[in-house]
Amino acid sequence: MNRTKTSPTTPTVKEQLLDHAQRFLMTRGYNGFSYRDLAEQVGVKTSSIHYYFPAKEDLVLEAIKAYDALIKEGLAGIDEALPAAQKLALYARGFGRIAADGHRICLCGMLAADIETLPETVRVAVQRFFAYHEGWLARVLVQGVTEGSLTVTSSPDATARALFAGFQGSVMASRLFQAPTRLEEVVASVCGVA
Repeated sequence: MNRTKTSPTTPTVKEQLLDHAQRFLMTRGYNGFSYRDLAEQVGVKTSSIHYYFPAKEDLVLEAIKAYDALIKEGLAGIDEALPAAQKLALYARGFGRIAADGHRICLCGMLAADIETLPETVRVAVQRFFAYHEGWLARVLVQGVTEGSLTVTSSPDATARALFAGFQGSVMASRLFQAPTRLEEVVASVCGVA
């Protein structure tokens, strides 16, 4: 009989640590929490955290990896055959889920705000995250221009960078003003759908 150590409803200590670390990163940033904060949330000693993640850098890199995988899974679920405007709307809806409770910001967006205090490995991981999303958006913009559904006033790459910055900024503004509609306004300004 094939047995697993935990059931899907009982996360491991490591999974709990990553979950709480992601939440802290999205609400407080890199410098806004400590292993003591995590220990209190999970109910373990800080030495237990060091067992799984010897340094905060290790924890944050693993949190980025898990977050990135979840986001990419969502992007992979967007049907390639859809028109570009619909793809952008679905992409924005994913960002909307980040800000839905009004307190969280994109994990990598929050880390980007801390960029000067991040370890180099974390900085590189955040840059990779941004580059991936800007590339995805550029491909969708090219599709939209080709099919005639979108108009861009500069190169698709430059427009994608501006659009991703708009998404990131709208999530921050949504948190600031407790108004999730800020993200919908960014999407509507680009593709006429919300």
